[in-house]
Amino acid sequence: MRNIYIILLVLVISFSSKAQWLWDYGISVGATNYLGDIGGKEKTRRDFIADMKLSQTRWNVGGFVRYKLRPKVSLRLAFDYLRIEGKDALSSNPGRRFRNFNFRNDVFDLGFTGHWFFFEDNDLGNTYRYRNSFRAYVFAGVGGFYTNPKSLYQGEWVKMKDYNVEGYDYKSIVLNLPSGFGFYFTFDKKHRIGFEANWRKTFTDYIDDISGNYPDTPPSDAYTQGLALRTTELDQSTIDGNKGAFLSHTWGMKRGDKTNKDNYMTLSLSYSYVIRGKSSFYRTRYKGNFFSKNKKKSRKIRAKF
Repeated sequence: MRNIYIILLVLVISFSSKAQWLWDYGISVGATNYLGDIGGKEKTRRDFIADMKLSQTRWNVGGFVRYKLRPKVSLRLAFDYLRIEGKDALSSNPGRRFRNFNFRNDVFDLGFTGHWFFFEDNDLGNTYRYRNSFRAYVFAGVGGFYTNPKSLYQGEWVKMKDYNVEGYDYKSIVLNLPSGFGFYFTFDKKHRIGFEANWRKTFTDYIDDISGNYPDTPPSDAYTQGLALRTTELDQSTIDGNKGAFLSHTWGMKRGDKTNKDNYMTLSLSYSYVIRGKSSFYRTRYKGNFFSKNKKKSRKIRAKF
């Protein structure tokens, strides 16, 4: 993972040394949700946004730099800090609801993506001044993120990775594949306001600390037992006619769906500022003259009398 960060840093330095007038940098803020084992609706786990709980939508903030590589291609390096949450108590599926788990995860995400612009209007309003424009794009790339799921237990947020409930020591830094679409308006040639939808496909099933089965043997201490098997916190009167779903949550039984990885999505608004430098015409026209630091010293002419 460290090698990927080094490669991305080298790319940024390399591009910035060539033509800074092709760069813009900015900030973003928006909403985040996730697709995993926790929460969901009346059915078992489904792919993409059909199984997301809108009430568990949380926030994300970030910053980015973008480089225009070709007229229709840009590269971007972005860093995001976001939160995702889920709660089984909100699900109408008995199997999920009686599992009674909850989680919160503050994620640090670094992504490197390529953008292809499929539509552009370089002169909004047909003013013939070309100061305001619009561009829409699709993108894809590679990234990595830091994950640390916590669960609210006995009034405090507990780091679940420390307890290794399922017997698998999952990684805290994981690769992902960001992809999506977006657009932005450019005003006065240097201010950009944009919107973007970014779907991250990950390579872990432990964003929410759930994937496989409960341990075959209960943990030795009562605190860890209660943290692993949360059905003990439920009011027995709420079971009604779903006793089978309630009893299915016990030691050695299924805890999550390990056939699907966890993913998360952000919807963001952004502002960026375009770095405007000297054009190639400027450098050619004025190189070595008054505006250049390397201008030649003028020769003094003596009058002959």
